[in-house]
Amino acid sequence: MTAPVTSIAAPVTVAVLSTRAGATVTVYRDADGSLSSDCTGCGEYAWTLRVTPGFAQEHAATCLRPPRPLAA
Repeated sequence: MTAPVTSIAAPVTVAVLSTRAGATVTVYRDADGSLSSDCTGCGEYAWTLRVTPGFAQEHAATCLRPPRPLAA
């Protein structure tokens, strides 16, 4: 007996924000409708049911780390 295969949708990019240091904060909408974000400067990854575009905008406005070489 085999287990049923469930397809998982990839996150969709909903916003790309630049930081003052030139890094990028990308906001994704996950398959369950929640948002997540990651920053190429400090490496912060955020996921919670309470992440909002405003959360990512605040991070982009305050992160002062330049893009990491492997993340840029």
